[in-house]
Amino acid sequence: MSSDTVPPIIAAHINYLLNHFPLPVKIEHMWSGSRHYPGIMDRFTLVMPYCLEFVKWDIMYNAESPFSAPDIVFGPEDENFHPFSSKVDEGEGDHNSLHNSLRDWNSKDPSRLTSLLQELRDRYVSYQRKRVEGVDDERLKFELCTMLSREGIEMHLSSGVEKPEEVKFAVPLVDININKMIPGCPWRHPQKIFLQVLYPVVRKYATTPSAPRLKLVSTSELKALLSIEDIKLPTWIDGMCMAEYLPHLEESLEKQVLEAVSLIDVRRGFIEALNSFFGRPLEADPVFCRTATVITASGVFTFLVHILISTQFPKKQPSLVLQSSQHFNSQGAPIKSQLITDYPWSPRWEPLQMAERIFEFLADEALSFKRYCNEAQLQC
Repeated sequence: MSSDTVPPIIAAHINYLLNHFPLPVKIEHMWSGSRHYPGIMDRFTLVMPYCLEFVKWDIMYNAESPFSAPDIVFGPEDENFHPFSSKVDEGEGDHNSLHNSLRDWNSKDPSRLTSLLQELRDRYVSYQRKRVEGVDDERLKFELCTMLSREGIEMHLSSGVEKPEEVKFAVPLVDININKMIPGCPWRHPQKIFLQVLYPVVRKYATTPSAPRLKLVSTSELKALLSIEDIKLPTWIDGMCMAEYLPHLEESLEKQVLEAVSLIDVRRGFIEALNSFFGRPLEADPVFCRTATVITASGVFTFLVHILISTQFPKKQPSLVLQSSQHFNSQGAPIKSQLITDYPWSPRWEPLQMAERIFEFLADEALSFKRYCNEAQLQC
């Protein structure tokens, strides 16, 4: 093999893992563990989502024995995580299945590593839950009793010398398949919205516990549809528990998700209206309708208009970026304007009027933009 190569068997396992694991995982680092073939990359660090953060596990194959199952090294903060223990804890299933999956390892089956890691992650979820259940905090014990009937909750107990103990919950919200609501949806993984809940560990029960720290978190791709940062959380009332809080939050979120999906068609109508004044867009986002590019001219001066459409459209007007097709900087890149948001706009206008007002604005703006391009080119 050439230097810095991955053995075909290991490469097949990695490719299957990246394409079939139910959560978005990534390879952070690869290295060689072989004394005789230092260029053969047979070990890697896997970064896996857990409880709205990440865990890192080292997957260690042996290039000199590529048909053997890999060793897995967990993070230093999880030194008490022993998924291969012969002890079977109630609710955690049969630990022998892990032993069997390694004992009967078939390196020619690329799905074996993925299946092993899925089972290990399930064990890790149970391990962290037992850590939280063991905390001597009456309020946490009560919250656990009220929330554990909900599926998919992940939790994590963190502690350290320089910071107090706290328990983090990741609570999945809105039990609807957002992916299926969007025609032509490109997302590979299911899109989720979570409520992150942080409780400080308090050894003595308080009659009026303080509100936990709450934050909405979504999968990153969901930002193309809905801006989680703009959603206001319901007020936490003194004495409330999560079982009371979550139904109100979920009801509000579901309405906002449905509205966000409906706004795709509103944005599509606006993009289609551009055709009446600019001609057919050169490019447009066909799924979420967040961007469109049209071409326009003032005399012989021709330029592109990139239209960036917010998820809050039509309440928030689109941003415009003008790009000359005739002026270039010293690196050979087309000269562009700054982001433009100051032009006539009303969310109550019909799409045709919105498009017309942008067209009229650009007719006046063209001379200023041409002058800007000429000056910018002279300075190159």
